[in-house]
Amino acid sequence: MMDIEPTGPESAPVPTPATPTKPDHPSWLPFAIDFGPLLIFFLLFKFMPRSDSAYAASSAAVTGTLGFMIAIVISVIISKWKLGKVSPMLWLSAVLVVGFGALTVYFHDEKFIQFKPTIIYASFALMLLGGWMRGKPLLKYLLQAAYDGLSEQGWMKLSRNWGLFFLGMTLANEVLRRMLTFDSWLTIKVWGVTAVSIIFAMSQLPMMMREGMTLDGPAGGDATKD
Repeated sequence: MMDIEPTGPESAPVPTPATPTKPDHPSWLPFAIDFGPLLIFFLLFKFMPRSDSAYAASSAAVTGTLGFMIAIVISVIISKWKLGKVSPMLWLSAVLVVGFGALTVYFHDEKFIQFKPTIIYASFALMLLGGWMRGKPLLKYLLQAAYDGLSEQGWMKLSRNWGLFFLGMTLANEVLRRMLTFDSWLTIKVWGVTAVSIIFAMSQLPMMMREGMTLDGPAGGDATKD
C-alpha cells in the first residue's frame, strides 16, 4: 500500500523570516568618506610648519589643497570599493575639489577652493528646488529612497526643505568668504557647517515621522557633504 504524503495547508513548509542583512562595512565609514578629506585639509593647513614670509598662509593653503585633492580621490575609490557606489554629492565634490584645487595650486590663491562650496550648494539648491517646483522629489533619487516608509509628500517636503537649506548655505558661504580670513573661514567650514547640517537634518525628523518614516528601516543619506 502506497504512503500518501499529506498535502494540506498544515504540511506546507513554514517560511523562514528574512533576516535583515547587515552592511559589510563599519557604520562610521560613510561619514569618514564624506568628512575625512575636509578634515585632512584643515589639519594640513593648521599644523604644517610655516615660514615667516608674507606668503606663508597661501603656501599652507596650497599644501592643504594638495592633501584635500589626494584624500577625496581616495575617498571615491574607497566608497566604490567598500560601499559599492559613489554618491552624487561625493562625485560632485571630487570633481570640484580637483578642478578648483588645481586652480588654487597653479595660481597660489586660496579663493578658488573657497568658491567650491558655493558651486556645490547652489547646484543642489537649484536641482532640489527646481524638482520640487515641477512636482518631483529629486532628493528621493539622490538618496535612493534611504528613508524607509517616507511618503511621496514627505519626500517632496524634504526636497524643498533641503533645497532652501542649500540656498541659505550658498549665500552664507559667499558672505563668510568675503568677510573672514581664510583661516577663520576654514574653521567655520569644517566645524560650523558640519554642526549646522547635523542640526538641520535632525530638525527634519518630526516631519518625516509624521509622513510615515519608520526608524527600523535602512537609514542613510549623504545630502550634507560638500
